[in-house]
Amino acid sequence: MTIREIQDEIVDEFSMFDDWMQRYEYIIELGKSLPLIDEHYKTEDNIIKGCQSKVWVHAEQQGDKVVFTADSDAILTKGIIAILIRVFSNQKASDILDANTDFIDEIGLKEHLSPTRANGLVSMIKKLKMYALAFKAKSE
Repeated sequence: MTIREIQDEIVDEFSMFDDWMQRYEYIIELGKSLPLIDEHYKTEDNIIKGCQSKVWVHAEQQGDKVVFTADSDAILTKGIIAILIRVFSNQKASDILDANTDFIDEIGLKEHLSPTRANGLVSMIKKLKMYALAFKAKSE
């Protein structure tokens, strides 16, 4: 699936819920299915700066795709990074860099987060795109 198709799928899933309590519960459920990062990648280097909770992200290149794993010490944050990993993992670096993240506004996520969590969300996206940029530069 393309990044856009995955984003559309997420927008459809979120549209099934009537209120934000149900959406928060769904985000937490998504966090439980997150492909977990190996413990030895839970280092200071892999922590996303700008998040109020701890979020670790690891990326590696497999063929022409970037594969992400992550974890967080907060259940809601773990769900948020799970959504981003679902969108960006197993995609080409150039596609990750070109992708917009309008789907976050479409599901209303940013407006329903505290300002510090919203900043953390932006930091997560930046970190994933920085990994993609590094892999793209390496392969050129």
